[in-house]
Amino acid sequence: MSSPLRSERDFAPPPGLRVRGTVLVVAGRGETPDSYTRFGSRLAADAYRVRVLPAFDGSLPAFEESLASAVAGIEDRAAPLVLIGADTGAAAIGALVARPQPLAPWWPDAVVLAGLPGYDAHALEWDEELDARTHCPVHRGVLTDDAAIRPGTFATAVPAALLDAAYGSTAEPPHLLLVGDADPLADRAALSRLAKALPSVRLTTVRGAHHDVLNDLSHRSVAAHIVTFLEALRGTPRLAPIVETETSTW
Repeated sequence: MSSPLRSERDFAPPPGLRVRGTVLVVAGRGETPDSYTRFGSRLAADAYRVRVLPAFDGSLPAFEESLASAVAGIEDRAAPLVLIGADTGAAAIGALVARPQPLAPWWPDAVVLAGLPGYDAHALEWDEELDARTHCPVHRGVLTDDAAIRPGTFATAVPAALLDAAYGSTAEPPHLLLVGDADPLADRAALSRLAKALPSVRLTTVRGAHHDVLNDLSHRSVAAHIVTFLEALRGTPRLAPIVETETSTW
C-alpha cells in the first residue's frame, strides 16, 4: 500500500528551466493528491509549477482559503495562474469563479474543468466505481493501492447547489472543458449549456475516456492538450492558435 495521505503534492520544472506558469490541481471525490502523480509530473516536465490539492470538502469559503494558501506557499510561481479541477474539484472551481473576485490572490487567468459530474446519484460497488472512473490498468492500480482511498467514496452524492452554480456560470476567465465520450457520470446537456453560456470556452471530448479524463488511457494526449492551452494563454494575442496546419491528407 502507498504512504499515508499527504495534504498536497508539488511538482517543479526540471532544474535550469524558467517556470512558464503556475497550476493548481484539485482532486475529485475519494481521490488523494497521489492520484495525480503522473499528471502533475507531465505538466511540470513542460516547465509548469504544479501543486495538487486534496478533494473539495464541501465548503466553498474553506476551499477559497485553501486556494489562497496554496498560491501564497509557492515561491517560484509565475503567470499565468491556472486552476484545474477533476470531478467535484471541477465543480468547486466552476462554482467559485462564477462569483467574480479578480482581486483575490487565487483568481485564475484560466480554468480547466475535467469530468464535471452530473446530477444523477449513483450507488456503485467498488469495481463499478473503478470502471466509471477509468479503464487504464495503471491508474486503477494507483487507486486500488492507495491506503487513503476508501470504496464508496467515488460515487457519493454531489450537492445540487454546487452543480447549479458551476453549470450556471458565465465567468470571464477562459475555460477548457474536458469530458470523456465513455463517461457514464457526465451530464451532456448541462455541459452543452455551460459551453454556450461562457464567453471564452472550448469543450473538448476525449475518445474512449471515462470519468477521470485526466488519468485514463489517453492521459498523455490530454496532458499535451492542456499544455497547448496553457501555452496559448501566454501568447499575443492570448488564446490565438500557436500551431496551424496549412495542409494535410489526414
